[in-house]
Amino acid sequence: MPALQRVDARTTAVEAEAPVAEISRPNGIAGSTSPDGCDACEIATGGRRAAGEDPVKRDQIIDGAKRVFMAVGFDAASMNDITREAGVSKGTIYVYFGGKEDLFAAMIERERAKLVASMKHVMHSNHGPVDAVLYDFGVTFVTHLCSDTTVRGMKMVLSVSERMPDLSHRFFSASPENGYTILRTYLESKIAEGLFDIEDTDLAARQFIELCMPGLFKRRLFGWLPVPPDAEEIDRTVRSAIAMFLKFYIAKK
Repeated sequence: MPALQRVDARTTAVEAEAPVAEISRPNGIAGSTSPDGCDACEIATGGRRAAGEDPVKRDQIIDGAKRVFMAVGFDAASMNDITREAGVSKGTIYVYFGGKEDLFAAMIERERAKLVASMKHVMHSNHGPVDAVLYDFGVTFVTHLCSDTTVRGMKMVLSVSERMPDLSHRFFSASPENGYTILRTYLESKIAEGLFDIEDTDLAARQFIELCMPGLFKRRLFGWLPVPPDAEEIDRTVRSAIAMFLKFYIAKK
């Protein structure tokens, strides 16, 4: 396999939190504002945004929540902590999110979107041979999955999975587009070009991703590997995965 350039993939993941008691929500009267000064209860007229539709304010809340969860964990985080860290009122938070579970789900969706965008860029910007594309994909994906924030987020969800199964489901449920689907689409395009001989592209995509992670992700998740694997270890593992994958699936000529 030809020499490949390493990829420096930096993708963050997300943390989680626990449920809180419901509070009264704003009435949504036109022209009213929350104590933090944001237009939380506006009606979308005259160029003004409707309640809960300001993307900047939404991201501000998510950013604050994420900092709190990273600092104190799932159960210890409180909505009061989040309001202080985000710099908004509690009423404003409840205009945008139904509670802590909704905040967690929103962070998951945002971080997934970032990862999907990163993976798409990797696949679309590399027009080289398939081994080079698979290398970029594998390094980016493994770096993300083994990062501190991703691993900690998964641990938090697992710790409350029995008493909050819906939260666990929302964390692990498949989104319409993710690393597997992006890789599968790429493999299908190469099958059409006659480069691969693959009967089940979904299975093949999952196999490749698993081949990229042996001895890395599970050790991270269970604390046997206290820090993310270094670039050399990821490089070695991904190269081995590519060699095995191509040997089995490359079209015989």
